[in-house]
Amino acid sequence: MATWAAVVFAFLAAACNALSTVLQRRAARTVPVSGRLRLGLFADLLHRSVWLAGMLMVLPAAGFQALALSLGALSVVQPIFVLELPLALLIGRPLLGRRGSRRGWGGVGLLVVGLVTALAAAAPDAGRDHAPLSRWVPALVVCAAVITTTVGAGLRRGAGSVRAAGFGAATAVAYALTAALLKDSAHIWRAAGPAEFFLSWQTYGFALVGVLALFLMGNAMQSGPLTASQPVLTLGDALVSLSLGVTLFDERVRVGWWLLLEGLGAGLVLWGAVLLSRVVAWDVATGQATGPSPDLPGPPG
Repeated sequence: MATWAAVVFAFLAAACNALSTVLQRRAARTVPVSGRLRLGLFADLLHRSVWLAGMLMVLPAAGFQALALSLGALSVVQPIFVLELPLALLIGRPLLGRRGSRRGWGGVGLLVVGLVTALAAAAPDAGRDHAPLSRWVPALVVCAAVITTTVGAGLRRGAGSVRAAGFGAATAVAYALTAALLKDSAHIWRAAGPAEFFLSWQTYGFALVGVLALFLMGNAMQSGPLTASQPVLTLGDALVSLSLGVTLFDERVRVGWWLLLEGLGAGLVLWGAVLLSRVVAWDVATGQATGPSPDLPGPPG
């Protein structure tokens, strides 16, 4: 029962995140493209009410995510967030009064089938709810190194696909790390109460890394095409979350020949994410003009 409740709360969190992403994407694409990582991007976006509305949706998303992580495994909850892509497409379409394209619905189908296949094959168990500091230290060091490396790789290139992919990869690691810290802090709240929760380093850790993730996502969306950043972010978050679930919380997944089905599911998720990110209507729904975008192909058939 707890696992199903975790899935429901994760789905609700993904829906809130989808709406938040649509609104933030709309605002981010109104900001001029910069040749560097923009520390002033938040200041520009604060003047856009649509961005503020998107940020407000982060609050219920975080609440639902905390509930999901307190009831289920990190390696179950976080992969469900790949549904943010099709949910954002479904949210955006009615607002435009347009029908879905074959490519868009094909991407939705591939992503959902891939997610179900991968999770069914992996069958992750819940593991533990709390990780000792001896496990957190190497995890934090590795995540920080990956974020620094991928952001550095993006900064060495001009605005475009490589930069967007680099920032997208960094965002994926930051999101997964935020979820892991949130899971640990939720355990502290349940086990020791609010006082210990506000005294724990995990609480301030997930708040800090969460802000970093939002900052990196804004720059990823503003620095290049969605086709470069979103697939990396979608699959990367799920894979890094799985790795953190195994190394931090003793979550276990099936191996052996099950790895073939898990790989197949991951491949379908990636394929679906690529298709969805290439739908012109997606960029229309998130702030582009109604015509073909310069960094996306023409209207899908």
